[in-house]
Amino acid sequence: MTSTQTFVIVGGGLAGAKAAEALRDRGFDGRILIIGAEPVRPYERPPLSKNYLTREAGVDSVFVHEDGFYARHAIELRTATTVTGLDPAAHTMTLSDGTTLRYDKALLATGSEPRRLTVPGAKLPGVHYLRTLADADALSAAADTATSVVIIGAGWIGAEVGASLRRRGLPVALLDTATVPLEQVLGREVGEVYRALHARNGVALHLGDSVVALHGDRHVEAVVTTSGQRLAADLVVVGIGATPRTALAADAGLAVDNGVLTDEFLQTSHPDVYAAGDIARAWHPLFEARLRVEHWANALNQGATAAANMLGVNQPYARIPYFFSDQYDLGMEYAGHCPDWDAVVFRGDPASGEFLAFWLRDQVVCAAMNANVWDVNDDLQTLVRQRARISPDRLTDREVPLTELVAEATRAAGAATQ
Repeated sequence: MTSTQTFVIVGGGLAGAKAAEALRDRGFDGRILIIGAEPVRPYERPPLSKNYLTREAGVDSVFVHEDGFYARHAIELRTATTVTGLDPAAHTMTLSDGTTLRYDKALLATGSEPRRLTVPGAKLPGVHYLRTLADADALSAAADTATSVVIIGAGWIGAEVGASLRRRGLPVALLDTATVPLEQVLGREVGEVYRALHARNGVALHLGDSVVALHGDRHVEAVVTTSGQRLAADLVVVGIGATPRTALAADAGLAVDNGVLTDEFLQTSHPDVYAAGDIARAWHPLFEARLRVEHWANALNQGATAAANMLGVNQPYARIPYFFSDQYDLGMEYAGHCPDWDAVVFRGDPASGEFLAFWLRDQVVCAAMNANVWDVNDDLQTLVRQRARISPDRLTDREVPLTELVAEATRAAGAATQ
């Protein structure tokens, strides 16, 4: 029986694309529309700061689906279009071209946008942000003629862009108020690994300092810091965080608080509107808290879960948060959710570039990371999921197989539920 329902996906990124794919895979044969603000079909963002920026990968590698996928699956893709109004009670939305759509169920996957620098000179030509494919193209082109680069912010975007531009041979300075890169997420111990990594690869590190102004006449020429330094720069990249695009949801009367609030099924405060990806602050049944995760895996998996629940499957989104990063010769995967911890311990020597790290709270593994050690992240996710309580001595002892710790944690978790 053919469905007469219309499902509209607001947002043409990874979450929206995977939701549309999942709807078709699950047999939904009604009308599916993806409405995307950008003029291109959905693509993945991680390559933009990595191998696309280094030009080791071409543009075809970034797209979620090959050309023609959406037409073959009868998915309507409206690019260069935004939703300007949403009326959940009437089940309608207004588009930027003035048309009105009626929907049966909607998925909001509008993503996030870079936080803007507000110091004097922040709008000078030569100041770049990295969020979109167009941003990446503009930054890459600017790098062709740049002679000095300053990156403001040593989070994921700043650190990865710094590594990519160094690989292209540019002189790079990295400026951040933290004492080590990635300190807010990984802490000082693991952040020190990245400080040493960037220093070893020739990045000039200006940590514990901040920008007060950008100077230049018709183009940026220098970054002035709180400590009084004047850093030459004809290319500035700003990576100081992102904010979720929640205005549409808020204006529609949906519950919003640092993201669109959802239950564990990714359902918003209106039963026919769902949210996924960067904007979703979803209840996580394991961590018993609302989480908003701005990483590739979250968009990949939440989109598919939202699609299932739009079809009435009632599948909780309970995946362990996961992200990865590649900088120079150091690749890593991280699993868990650990906003605070009381210890970080290592299995292996961090200075060697091959190690595991565990974040502990009361000796419970709340997050773990593998660096240049592969095929172990599933085990690390199991330790986090089982809330394994393991002594630091056993975690750090390479003579104790990781699989043995996983088995012990699984047995302990099973006994606790009996």
